[in-house]
Amino acid sequence: MSVESVFPRLEPLLPSVSKPIQYIGGELNSTVKDWDEAQVRWALMYPDAYEVGLPNQGVQILYEVLNEREGILAERTYAVLPDMEQVMREHGIPQFTVDAHRPVSAFDVLGVSFATELGYTNLLTALDLAGIPLHAVDRTDDHPIVLAGGHSAFNPEPIADFIDAAVLGDGEEVVLAISEVIREWKDEGRPGGRDEVLARLAASGGVYIPKFYDVTYLPDGRIEKVAPNRDGIPWTISKHTLMDLDDWPYPKKPLVPLAETVHERFSVEIFRGCTRGCRFCQAGMITRPVRERSIQTIGQMVDNGLKQSGFEEVGLLSLSSADHSEIGDVAQQLGDRYEGTNTSLSLPSTRVDAFNITLANEFSRNGRRSGLTFAPEGGSERLRKVINKMVSEEDLIRTVAAAYSHGWRQVKLYFMCGLPTETDEDVLQIGELAKRVIETGREVSGRKDIRCTVSIGGFVPKPHTPFQWASQLDHETTDERLRKLRESVQSDKRFGRAIGFRYHDGKPGIVEGLLSRGDRRVGSIIEAVWRDGGRFDGWSEHFSYERWAAKAAEVLEGTPVDLDWYTTRERDYDEVLPWDHLDSGLDREWLWEDWQDAVDPEGATEVEDCRWTPCFDCGVCPQMDLDIQIGPTGQKLLPLSVV
Repeated sequence: MSVESVFPRLEPLLPSVSKPIQYIGGELNSTVKDWDEAQVRWALMYPDAYEVGLPNQGVQILYEVLNEREGILAERTYAVLPDMEQVMREHGIPQFTVDAHRPVSAFDVLGVSFATELGYTNLLTALDLAGIPLHAVDRTDDHPIVLAGGHSAFNPEPIADFIDAAVLGDGEEVVLAISEVIREWKDEGRPGGRDEVLARLAASGGVYIPKFYDVTYLPDGRIEKVAPNRDGIPWTISKHTLMDLDDWPYPKKPLVPLAETVHERFSVEIFRGCTRGCRFCQAGMITRPVRERSIQTIGQMVDNGLKQSGFEEVGLLSLSSADHSEIGDVAQQLGDRYEGTNTSLSLPSTRVDAFNITLANEFSRNGRRSGLTFAPEGGSERLRKVINKMVSEEDLIRTVAAAYSHGWRQVKLYFMCGLPTETDEDVLQIGELAKRVIETGREVSGRKDIRCTVSIGGFVPKPHTPFQWASQLDHETTDERLRKLRESVQSDKRFGRAIGFRYHDGKPGIVEGLLSRGDRRVGSIIEAVWRDGGRFDGWSEHFSYERWAAKAAEVLEGTPVDLDWYTTRERDYDEVLPWDHLDSGLDREWLWEDWQDAVDPEGATEVEDCRWTPCFDCGVCPQMDLDIQIGPTGQKLLPLSVV
């Protein structure tokens, strides 16, 4: 049956809400396919506002991969802002897609990509507005399969009650496999109903279905075990890894937003994965091994993307873009190709030890010289060894000296507060480092207008990292350390005005910590917060720590666990972690040994990047039959001139 668009009812209401343009759709390169021609229909959601969600690379790639296939249709939906939610409730308008304004409840799959756990309450809003029961157990054959993906899906236990399924890892191939399972089941007349199609997805070994697993707890609140509750369900679920990025050069037709978004550029992912081994970094751990795109594919993607979109900036993205084995050639040849045009090239945050002036100059050839961003992460040398960020103070000073002497005036530095073994002194060292950066800049440039911005985020321990066992620093201590740091810098008249500070208080980090390492009991807290009005928890103007703390206390009253138990408590090796049955390929033994190496009282042991050294036996390559893929290929970008 064809599905009616809600747009005729929606359009007259748009003047009554802020930013109505984000609900209209019709962007350049968006796709609307014939509903009746499709056998499998996906609604893809990024659980944040349009301005944050539209540039998301993951959703754009899956949108295109699915829509390219015959018989499959994909549309996008985003979280609606609170004023629009109110209007939709008043007028009975359901959660809709922006492409054809079809009700989300009419689709076969609602695929939700979580880059951060703070989007969980927005998922509940979308489900409720769509008329989809919040709890998976209450859904019938008529409701979409609610499927979670993205980095947060590596521990989906806090939202296990609300989702039907979760997928770990790269989505390009698995979304097509899932579509095929659903297509077959529908062609056969939907035998066995919803449970049967979920069982078929689970049996493939690549899709996690929470309701097919039972969790039991020990009297002290720890997990006793997580076990399948029916036959044919695997004990562990493995992540998906796309091994040949050159075969998947997406997005080929990037979406061009109608309204202002957080990133206004065409982004090309130049490689996936990272083996630097930073112990706090979940993204680096769960995306192993490194897989590079060839220089030719990068060149073709940039050329095609600019023609298809009209963007004037190209971002070369990855977890550490300057680590691409041919980054020098990529930068020089793209610089040659676009010299004298309006096209500018950019690298995101660069590692201090991968940066060089030649590279920076290539990326600023067309006159757009923005500030440089580096991420030392830890204030002191000792702490950088603990987190395996092998950057010395001298490395940093040498790098910024080169930058300031070649005409840069502004440097941004990223740090974290609350890292394992951290002391007040480690945090105060951030200020000393920033002062040294300014002093060096003034010295080498001979100028006074040198600036350094220090951004500080709170450390949140994440699953599938060596720090998954660590205790999180309480928000009071975090705030006190940051206060001391600010005072120590501002009281120094020579440097105070040249150093800018950006940081959040410690409270959002505690809630993120609860959601990152939580188990299924946390789902009741999420629901209670949502029912109390919790929305857009990643936005400071909407976030309420008091609400989260109060609901956690309410829900967990009379149980052996509380908010501190989930956040500021260190875990033991023997404890069953909520995500132990979800396999990122990393050997648990290796993660534990790396954690012990970090907190060794004799001093932390550093681990080299396994791209260039012998294997450190993290487990990913042999266990998943994968391999690191790096250049150089010896290929060149052609043509080198603008045609």
